[in-house]
Amino acid sequence: MKNIGLNKVLPIVALLAFFGCTTLEEDILDESLTGTGEAELVSGSIAPVYGLLRAGVWLHTAQFGLQEVSSDEGILPYRGGTDWYDGGKYIAIYQHLTTPSNALVGDTWTNITLTLSRAVIAAERLNAAAKDGNASAQAAYYEMVAMKAYLNMMVLDNWGLVFKKELSSDVSQILRGQEAINYIQTELLSVVDVISKDNDPGRINQNAVKGMLARMYLNAAVYRNPYGTPEFKKEDMDKVIQYTNEIIAGPYSLAPEYFDLFSDDNHTSKELIFALDQRGVLETDQQRWAYWSISGDQIPRPEFPNTRGTDAVAVTPDFYQTWVDAYGSTDPADADARFFKKNTIVPENLKDLTGVTPLNDAEHYFCVQDTQFEMDRGILRGVIWGPRKDGSGNILKCSDGKVRIYPVINRRTSGANLTYVNHIRDVNFTGPGSLHNTGYRFSKYQFSHTANNCCSYSSVDLVLMRLGEIYLMRAEAKLRNGDNAGALADVNTLRTSRNARPAQTPKALTKIDLDILFRESGFELYWEAFRRNYQIRFGKYEGKWTEKTDANVNKRLFPIPQRAIDGASSEEGFLVQNQGY
Repeated sequence: MKNIGLNKVLPIVALLAFFGCTTLEEDILDESLTGTGEAELVSGSIAPVYGLLRAGVWLHTAQFGLQEVSSDEGILPYRGGTDWYDGGKYIAIYQHLTTPSNALVGDTWTNITLTLSRAVIAAERLNAAAKDGNASAQAAYYEMVAMKAYLNMMVLDNWGLVFKKELSSDVSQILRGQEAINYIQTELLSVVDVISKDNDPGRINQNAVKGMLARMYLNAAVYRNPYGTPEFKKEDMDKVIQYTNEIIAGPYSLAPEYFDLFSDDNHTSKELIFALDQRGVLETDQQRWAYWSISGDQIPRPEFPNTRGTDAVAVTPDFYQTWVDAYGSTDPADADARFFKKNTIVPENLKDLTGVTPLNDAEHYFCVQDTQFEMDRGILRGVIWGPRKDGSGNILKCSDGKVRIYPVINRRTSGANLTYVNHIRDVNFTGPGSLHNTGYRFSKYQFSHTANNCCSYSSVDLVLMRLGEIYLMRAEAKLRNGDNAGALADVNTLRTSRNARPAQTPKALTKIDLDILFRESGFELYWEAFRRNYQIRFGKYEGKWTEKTDANVNKRLFPIPQRAIDGASSEEGFLVQNQGY
């Protein structure tokens, strides 16, 4: 087996290279590397890792986008022939026509492996301090061991390998298949009984480690044989059930209002297990999961006139159809509280837009306090409403100082013949299908009240693990073990818990099978970067959907970036390209 130092694959100059519009400097990563006390040692070691996880790995243009756009959930066309082409990287990812030079794959690789490298350094420093009697360093060391496993699990999921590296002076080993599984499990098992039980969701705690172990055992069949038919072993499923049982018996509870999980102050939600801690005070408290999909003509926070959407990823017609198929003649917005929540309450006398256009609608508005305006949440369809600016860029206001709320004008696509933003179902890679208004939109995350621009200063934690996923994992393990009744009970517990709006509470199901469970995973976990993983595990990834026909099983793994292979070329055979690329 070939060994090599991670530093040969991950030049430190890559630190600032792949963060788009975000300015990522060390001094805004919560770091304090200059102190000599115990607190400074701990914070200065772990803050860079958590900071890079937030401001690098989970950017929309890195891990989040890679998972969403490679699945049947989200599609990102070349908007109006002007926006979001970016060298074709999103189109290629979506169509499963990725090459080793794809920038989305390359940037995700760099961000994950760079953060992994920092976690190795942090673990090394903290372990040395712990051996000198620093109890705080000991606790933080356990976190960094878990963090290494968490990051390596992403590498395994994306590229089918892991980096085994204990000390910064060591050379790395590349492991695949069962060896990779064993290594990650060993790392997690080494800390699961000793890591803090009390860390809040912004830090890895014992239940987060148990959740990672459950994910690992649930996906082990895929990781052992990434190109074949997964063989789900009973002993693996028993482990999933064991760890999910322990989490469900713990201090968590399912949120009655589904969208509270993705709103300001969600840091205190009793459902969150692991999240990217955001308090709205750092530029890297990123807003991108909120703004990426919504219309670029929308002003989501009128108290901050420069806030906007970006008209990027839309809901695929195919994913939307899963909701329609499930609820038949009932609109999914009426049948399932997870699909939609009405926040922008348009008066009855304004709803009918017959004969109303941007040319004659000067008085077709209602008034609301700027801080009280809220976009609708969930999956957005049809004409949207929001603030409007005058010719000088000022928000139009009512006589009492409140904000005027109008139908939003489609200035990006409609040209001289102005129309309203009207999100339609069909979106594809044709000219008409890729206009800025096409496709229903994800509005799952609240546009934060502390975000004064498109991207930054959000107070909404980005959710990485929550109790809803734990119930779905346990249901799947039970179902694969033949316990249909147990699986059905778990899914129904999850569905009926979303009861803050009783008329929209999803009804209990009467039956369950793998196809229904896969559908339910989409309803519960959409826009949380799970879909690709679920599609592969449920045998759906080689299917056909809008603009995607490739059925090559090799595409279950992404190509190792060519620049990484070139960077390791001095060690012949160290990084071997995944098959099919």
